[in-house]
Amino acid sequence: MRHLKKGRKLGTDASHRKAMLRNLATALFTNERIKTTEAKAKEVRPLVDQIISWGKRGDVHSRRLALAELGDRELVDKVFDEIASRCEGRDGGYTRILKLGPRKGDAAPMVILELVD
Repeated sequence: MRHLKKGRKLGTDASHRKAMLRNLATALFTNERIKTTEAKAKEVRPLVDQIISWGKRGDVHSRRLALAELGDRELVDKVFDEIASRCEGRDGGYTRILKLGPRKGDAAPMVILELVD
Protein backbone atom coordinates (compact mmCIF):
# COMPACT_ATOMS: atom_id res chain seq x y z
CA MET A 1 0.00 0.00 0.00
CA ARG A 2 1.14 3.54 -0.71
CA HIS A 3 -0.19 5.19 2.42
CA LEU A 4 1.63 8.43 3.22
CA LYS A 5 3.90 8.09 0.17
CA LYS A 6 4.36 11.46 -1.47
CA GLY A 7 5.27 12.18 -5.09
CA ARG A 8 5.18 10.31 -8.37
CA LYS A 9 7.64 7.60 -9.37
CA LEU A 10 7.77 8.74 -13.01
CA GLY A 11 8.97 5.30 -14.09
CA THR A 12 12.48 5.73 -12.69
CA ASP A 13 14.52 5.07 -9.58
CA ALA A 14 15.18 7.78 -7.00
CA SER A 15 18.50 9.08 -8.32
CA HIS A 16 17.23 9.30 -11.90
CA ARG A 17 14.08 11.06 -10.75
CA LYS A 18 16.08 13.60 -8.72
CA ALA A 19 18.39 14.31 -11.66
CA MET A 20 15.44 14.62 -14.05
CA LEU A 21 13.64 17.12 -11.81
CA ARG A 22 16.87 19.10 -11.39
CA ASN A 23 17.33 19.21 -15.18
CA LEU A 24 13.71 20.29 -15.69
CA ALA A 25 14.10 23.09 -13.14
CA THR A 26 17.37 24.19 -14.75
CA ALA A 27 15.77 24.22 -18.20
CA LEU A 28 12.79 26.19 -16.89
CA PHE A 29 14.98 28.85 -15.30
CA THR A 30 17.18 29.05 -18.39
CA ASN A 31 14.39 29.26 -21.00
CA GLU A 32 11.50 30.43 -18.78
CA ARG A 33 9.20 27.99 -20.64
CA ILE A 34 9.46 24.25 -21.28
CA LYS A 35 7.30 21.59 -22.90
CA THR A 36 7.00 18.38 -20.89
CA THR A 37 4.49 15.80 -19.69
CA GLU A 38 1.82 16.79 -17.21
CA ALA A 39 3.09 14.47 -14.46
CA LYS A 40 6.65 15.81 -14.69
CA ALA A 41 5.40 19.40 -14.69
CA LYS A 42 3.31 18.80 -11.58
CA GLU A 43 6.30 17.23 -9.83
CA VAL A 44 8.81 19.97 -10.69
CA ARG A 45 6.45 22.84 -9.82
CA PRO A 46 7.00 22.73 -6.00
CA LEU A 47 10.78 22.60 -6.49
CA VAL A 48 10.73 25.66 -8.76
CA ASP A 49 8.44 27.58 -6.41
CA GLN A 50 10.73 26.78 -3.46
CA ILE A 51 13.83 28.00 -5.32
CA ILE A 52 12.10 31.25 -6.28
CA SER A 53 11.03 31.72 -2.65
CA TRP A 54 14.67 31.31 -1.64
CA GLY A 55 15.54 33.92 -4.26
CA LYS A 56 13.06 36.34 -2.74
CA ARG A 57 14.69 35.89 0.67
CA GLY A 58 18.05 36.64 -0.89
CA ASP A 59 20.32 35.76 2.03
CA VAL A 60 23.49 33.68 1.86
CA HIS A 61 21.87 30.54 3.25
CA SER A 62 19.12 30.65 0.62
CA ARG A 63 21.70 31.14 -2.12
CA ARG A 64 23.63 28.09 -0.90
CA LEU A 65 20.46 25.98 -0.78
CA ALA A 66 19.61 26.99 -4.35
CA LEU A 67 23.16 26.27 -5.49
CA ALA A 68 23.00 22.81 -3.91
CA GLU A 69 19.72 22.16 -5.72
CA LEU A 70 20.61 23.58 -9.16
CA GLY A 71 24.39 23.15 -9.27
CA ASP A 72 25.04 26.18 -11.51
CA ARG A 73 26.24 29.46 -10.01
CA GLU A 74 25.31 31.62 -13.02
CA LEU A 75 21.79 30.19 -13.02
CA VAL A 76 21.44 30.85 -9.28
CA ASP A 77 22.51 34.45 -9.89
CA LYS A 78 19.87 34.76 -12.60
CA VAL A 79 17.17 33.36 -10.31
CA PHE A 80 18.11 35.61 -7.40
CA ASP A 81 18.64 38.80 -9.42
CA GLU A 82 16.12 38.67 -12.27
CA ILE A 83 13.41 36.10 -11.65
CA ALA A 84 12.93 36.68 -7.91
CA SER A 85 12.71 40.44 -8.39
CA ARG A 86 9.88 39.96 -10.91
CA CYS A 87 7.94 37.91 -8.35
CA GLU A 88 8.25 40.33 -5.41
CA GLY A 89 4.54 41.19 -5.24
CA ARG A 90 3.42 37.56 -5.54
CA ASP A 91 3.09 35.25 -2.52
CA GLY A 92 3.28 32.00 -4.47
CA GLY A 93 2.22 30.34 -7.69
CA TYR A 94 5.23 31.38 -9.74
CA THR A 95 4.56 28.83 -12.50
CA ARG A 96 1.72 28.22 -14.94
CA ILE A 97 0.74 24.94 -16.61
CA LEU A 98 -0.94 25.18 -20.03
CA LYS A 99 -2.33 21.90 -21.35
CA LEU A 100 -1.54 21.03 -24.97
CA GLY A 101 -3.15 17.64 -25.53
CA PRO A 102 -1.81 14.13 -26.01
CA ARG A 103 1.62 13.36 -27.44
CA LYS A 104 1.51 11.60 -30.81
CA GLY A 105 3.64 8.56 -29.97
CA ASP A 106 2.24 7.37 -26.65
CA ALA A 107 -0.70 9.71 -25.95
CA ALA A 108 0.97 11.14 -22.85
CA PRO A 109 -0.69 14.42 -21.81
CA MET A 110 1.68 17.25 -22.75
CA VAL A 111 1.84 20.70 -21.17
CA ILE A 112 3.81 23.91 -21.33
CA LEU A 113 5.30 24.88 -17.96
CA GLU A 114 6.21 28.57 -17.80
CA LEU A 115 7.17 31.17 -15.27
CA VAL A 116 4.50 33.74 -14.48
CA ASP A 117 5.66 37.32 -15.13
